[in-house]
Amino acid sequence: MTGNMKKIRVGILFGGRSGEHEVSLLSAASVLKAIDKNKYDVVPIGITKAGHWLTADHAERLLQGKPAGEATHPQETKHLRAGDPDATVGAALLSKGEAVIVPPEPLPRSGALEPFQTDAGTAQMTRRASDRAINVDVIFPVLHGTFGEDGTIQGLLELADIPYVGAGVLGSAAGMDKDVMKSLFRAAGLPIVKHVTILRANWKSNPNPARKLVESRLKYPVFVKPANLGSSVGISKAHDRRELGPAMEEAAQFDRKIVVEQGVGGKKGKAREIECSVLGNDHPKASLPGEVVPGKEFYDYAAKYLEEGSQLIIPAKLTKSQTRQVQELAVQAFQAVDCSGLARVDFLMDPGSKKIYINEINTMPGFTAISMYPKLWASSGLSYPDLIDRLIQLGLERHQEKKQNRYQR
Repeated sequence: MTGNMKKIRVGILFGGRSGEHEVSLLSAASVLKAIDKNKYDVVPIGITKAGHWLTADHAERLLQGKPAGEATHPQETKHLRAGDPDATVGAALLSKGEAVIVPPEPLPRSGALEPFQTDAGTAQMTRRASDRAINVDVIFPVLHGTFGEDGTIQGLLELADIPYVGAGVLGSAAGMDKDVMKSLFRAAGLPIVKHVTILRANWKSNPNPARKLVESRLKYPVFVKPANLGSSVGISKAHDRRELGPAMEEAAQFDRKIVVEQGVGGKKGKAREIECSVLGNDHPKASLPGEVVPGKEFYDYAAKYLEEGSQLIIPAKLTKSQTRQVQELAVQAFQAVDCSGLARVDFLMDPGSKKIYINEINTMPGFTAISMYPKLWASSGLSYPDLIDRLIQLGLERHQEKKQNRYQR
């Protein structure tokens, strides 16, 4: 930047308590490397798996892709495929940070998360003049899954009156809950697969009625999913009654609601998995679609992040009509859950009838430089650094638009 133009101060919020903690580290490392440092001052803010908020003097090492210390958790050194693992060895920032507790308190000067800090050698929490607020103009919450993509962080930032990237509380929560999401899609007249929702408590107390419900409404194979989770964690494919029970038990570990979906393509065929990126606020646009060809039977967590073999085909091999249909449905799904900023909409195409179904929407999709969301936009003519820039602007625009609201008479 030239002259006396003030840089926008961006807080990159990452880590978190969800099962997608490591994926968040990879996404954040990619954003930290690619963001325009001439335009933005970057403040890395980490959340440990235990939920501690951290800032650090070692942020510069993370920005350079260098490890800043030993891992807090052994699994944080696992080399995930979806990104640049060397940039996040030892969860650099999280291992060396200065712990803070952040109350959702809007400040008169705005644009800050005001921390409380524990005095050394005492358990009593005190507020000190030396405490440093996390002063930012906008937060980029590169958080995936529970406690990050589900409206909880968004609610905190709303209370603090800080602009942030991505969907608001409602869009985030609705996009996270597959049961609610499907209800909204159905209400909007969008094509979805047959499914049933079963409460964990009902399954645990008496599985027979739940099993009968599944088998009366759906045909095997079925996919069994926790209603609230991402990155395909806890998802299983049950080919018959024998496999249904273990699949239900697996999903029940992760949420109180279990969604069971009929497999597209039946026993003989395997659905094509099409994905489309959406960008915008009130007038969203869709990217070119892409296709995932899983190395395994379906695109589960291991296929996404741990194992080689899955292919990403960009653009997807679709007819012009199919491409247009996917793009239109992606925008409609985005609007159906009141999303904003960004989302990736995932589709299933029946290999026989070619019918296209909306599978789900991800309001904070994987965001490494080689993740599907940014790659689809790159193929559509928007580079990764420019995409980051546009998302920050959309977050600021959304906050300004909301300033028009009156909350008191």
